Amino acid sequence: MNRVKHSADFQTAQPAEILFPLFSAEGEKYWVPGWDYTNVMGTTDLHEDYIFITGDHDHATSDAIWLVKRHQPSNYLVEFYKVEPKDKVGIITVQCSALSETNTNVKVTYEYIALSDKGTEFIKSFTAKEYENFIGEWQRLLEAYFAT
Repeated sequence: MNRVKHSADFQTAQPAEILFPLFSAEGEKYWVPGWDYTNVMGTTDLHEDYIFITGDHDHATSDAIWLVKRHQPSNYLVEFYKVEPKDKVGIITVQCSALSETNTNVKVTYEYIALSDKGTEFIKSFTAKEYENFIGEWQRLLEAYFAT
């Protein structure tokens, strides 16, 4: 098995226009403990073809190069390529959908393609249950961020 894909949804009591900007390199600094990135573009404004680098973190076995594949703020949609050159490539999609003026559904999809034995080992361990726990943590972290 050299490929895996998982999707999950959660709802949060925040307007989509407030929530969506948090799913960016800069935005994640506000709600993800320890999140940081290297800004190689000279701006923090996310746009298609925006590139940034992260060090070792959740689901990363090495430094990762991130490239914004799609960025549609009017549709609350962002999609990233996450490349770990010796291990795997990830395709991460976040789609926010307004349920009301104050509630939003967040759909998060992670797909990984192995580039090596190390990547294949990661994919074998990236189970649906682990993914469910991972996205549940996103929801808890966002709720904690908005509670402060």
